[in-house]
Amino acid sequence: MSQTQAFEVQIKSTGLVITIPEDCSVVEALSFEGIEIPTSCAQGICGTCLTRVVEGVPDHRDQYLTPQEQAANDQFLPCCSRALCARLVLDL
Repeated sequence: MSQTQAFEVQIKSTGLVITIPEDCSVVEALSFEGIEIPTSCAQGICGTCLTRVVEGVPDHRDQYLTPQEQAANDQFLPCCSRALCARLVLDL
């Protein structure tokens, strides 16, 4: 999967599936649907938006997580990161 392609995010608590367009961040797309994730820097530096990933493989584009934390693929920063798979399931 291309790192700039659209992908889906599923909200674990509700089952809601949201398409993340190639030109939109996860935080922005979720906000359009009324799901707010707190952010501060919006650049993947501060960690404010750190979100647990239940399924899928994130495309880590942050500078906050260590390489070991990124390799675990169980959390990501939705302000800047994307997906390396068709769907991420988030613990929201």
